[in-house]
Amino acid sequence: MNRGEFIAHATIIGAGAAVFKDKMILAGTKKQSPKARLAFIGLGMRGSGLLKEAVSQGHSEIVAISDINEIAINNAKQIIKDTGSGSPDYYLKENDFETIVTRDDVDAVIIATPWEWHLPMSLASLKAGKHTGCEVIAGLTVPEIWELVNLQEKTKTPYMMMENVCYRRDVMAVLNMARKNLFGNITYMECGYQHDLREVLFNDGQHMTGHGVEFGEKGINEARWRTPHYVSHNGDMYPTHGAGPLSNILNITRGNQFAQLVSMATPAIGLHQYIVENGGNSHPNTKVKFKCGDVVTTLIKCVNGEVIKMTFDTSSPRPYSLGFRVQGSEGIWTEDAKGIYLQKHSPRAHEYEPAAKYFSEHDHPYWKKYGDKAESSGHGGMDYFIIREFVDCVINRKPFLMDVYDAAMWSVLRPLSEKSIAKGSQPVLIPDFTRGKWKRRKPVFGMQNDFSL
Repeated sequence: MNRGEFIAHATIIGAGAAVFKDKMILAGTKKQSPKARLAFIGLGMRGSGLLKEAVSQGHSEIVAISDINEIAINNAKQIIKDTGSGSPDYYLKENDFETIVTRDDVDAVIIATPWEWHLPMSLASLKAGKHTGCEVIAGLTVPEIWELVNLQEKTKTPYMMMENVCYRRDVMAVLNMARKNLFGNITYMECGYQHDLREVLFNDGQHMTGHGVEFGEKGINEARWRTPHYVSHNGDMYPTHGAGPLSNILNITRGNQFAQLVSMATPAIGLHQYIVENGGNSHPNTKVKFKCGDVVTTLIKCVNGEVIKMTFDTSSPRPYSLGFRVQGSEGIWTEDAKGIYLQKHSPRAHEYEPAAKYFSEHDHPYWKKYGDKAESSGHGGMDYFIIREFVDCVINRKPFLMDVYDAAMWSVLRPLSEKSIAKGSQPVLIPDFTRGKWKRRKPVFGMQNDFSL
């Protein structure tokens, strides 16, 4: 069954969806299991990392694991064996997730599959009444994202966008500083996904990264599913790592809102050049016409007046950076300069101070308490907190801090950036997925000092 067929078929799983609100209320009155019973769908590099984190923290029971790649399943089995984490059921078929989400012994589902499957798998999980954690991004088109929002509102099933960069230590410290008004009135921000992915986008069909210039059917791992997007799309394909953390600072969907954007793209040169240099002029892939510009720049205007510059840059040789910059009437933080300047606190006018001093002083309570544990986990500790938060909310029936409205607002930047570029870089309005609720919703992310577990 392909993705399109599934979406049409998925209504079978959702029969009687109107009762889910009552089911969730009843479930909330029952005594909860001491552990969250989790199913993992997608065990590539991202999913396997989250699985390792879940079993190491000890608050979860892994009930089911699904991936269509036998190598990924074997890797998951080894993780379970090495950690003595029970005996989950393993699934290898493409639409086995339909069975998984209907299991009575599954409390929550974590989805870490290729982008095309995020929406249909999330819909199935929500319709089945399972707490749903989905890797970025939530959907690929505006109608898809509306479908997700509409279903979540109908079923009331909790949905979490698993954007781990929101938990990065320096990002949470800057969030604290912003809430203490150290930057004054914030007016301008920068962010992006600036990461040389060429060895991720191509391989030899045997190694996970590099060693060749194959992609699509002849590639494996992300080269198999991610790279074809660069052939058929031209826009910011991965906006949430930057947009998510800055949205928390600006209270997007909670007192503020994205209003419109405009995007521009450079020529697409880098991936073709990489193929020529690593596969030779005669390689068949030299004939592929890549559509996505090497650098895509997007400007976002917020309802409250702030401006965000967002950069997508994954096809060129460069150091990794998310390019964060937070600037206000009293000062500035610039990630690449590793510096902070606050006009009422910095000792020298017009000169950055080392940011580490402020990060230590304004370290978030999560990191103060769990930093030693977290730093040994994936992505510099961010994965520790994303799993800890998700499982805590599942067990204790707490609302997710990054919910379906956040997922929609951050994810929609992708298709709207494509639309702007396709229209000659014209401004594009951004939908209000909250239908006005953003005016009443209160900020919640990072307001807690500890978990309930």
